[in-house]
Amino acid sequence: MASPMKSILGVSRGPFLLLPITLIVSGVAASAYDAQTAIAPLPAILALIGLVALHIGVNSLNEAGDMRSGIDLHTTRTPFSGGSGTLPAGGLSIRAAMIWGLFTTAIGLAIGVWFLFQVGWPLLPIVLLGGFAVLAYTPLLLKIGVGEIFAGLGLGGLPVLGASLVQDSQIGAATIAACIPAFFMTFNLLLLNEFPDEGPDRAGGRRHLVILMGRRGAALVYALAVFGVVASIVVAVALQVLPVVALVALLPTFAAVPAVRWALSRPREPVPMPALGGNVIWNLATNLLMGGALGLAVWQGW
Repeated sequence: MASPMKSILGVSRGPFLLLPITLIVSGVAASAYDAQTAIAPLPAILALIGLVALHIGVNSLNEAGDMRSGIDLHTTRTPFSGGSGTLPAGGLSIRAAMIWGLFTTAIGLAIGVWFLFQVGWPLLPIVLLGGFAVLAYTPLLLKIGVGEIFAGLGLGGLPVLGASLVQDSQIGAATIAACIPAFFMTFNLLLLNEFPDEGPDRAGGRRHLVILMGRRGAALVYALAVFGVVASIVVAVALQVLPVVALVALLPTFAAVPAVRWALSRPREPVPMPALGGNVIWNLATNLLMGGALGLAVWQGW
């Protein structure tokens, strides 16, 4: 049996916790670019802790829910889909995973409430939507066809907006421009990972886009969302909302090419492992390069 710490990291989906780091980097850098001011380290660190706690919360609650529904007993696990395997292997009980998920969610929401007193009511919709997304994701949102949208919001667009708000108490044009690709990429991060689990998810009562639209339709949505990321960055630079150096954030799009090629040519076949891996790299690297480009623009005074 795995050690308690390894089991906790398992249901927390440790390798996936890089995503919050990239989102906070992007949001904080966008705020600095909008306001042309230096970064405030403490709010950035607290925002990161809160977002990581919420991400652990949704992951742990999802693992518990998938074990209870039987989904995780029938998935074929990959490094990117199918659950961690911690609960089916007996590493933790469903109850322990639920308690851990609710505890970390409470930490994330407590930090959000603290920020409310510092920033004010503009942050309230982000805190409420974020909390709702975490608590309702597995029992409700994944069953009514909006799981991908709330994933794109809760672990994509909203954290970028929130990280900017806690820095400067306002949301500027560059922050909005940075949150749009973040939304599309996390939307796609979940969407592509749903293809390998289609059968068990259907049997477990889920109604995500792969089930509702069919593999070909959902694959087309994936490809369109990749195009949406590219288009949103190019348009923002063309409108001078983002600096020209932000175009460097387009470079990781090459990592999404295997997934797009699969989506447009053979979506009824299993998703190739390079496509699943490239999808993750594209997501993380694009957010990081966006943040790096905006930070460089502030430093250089562009």
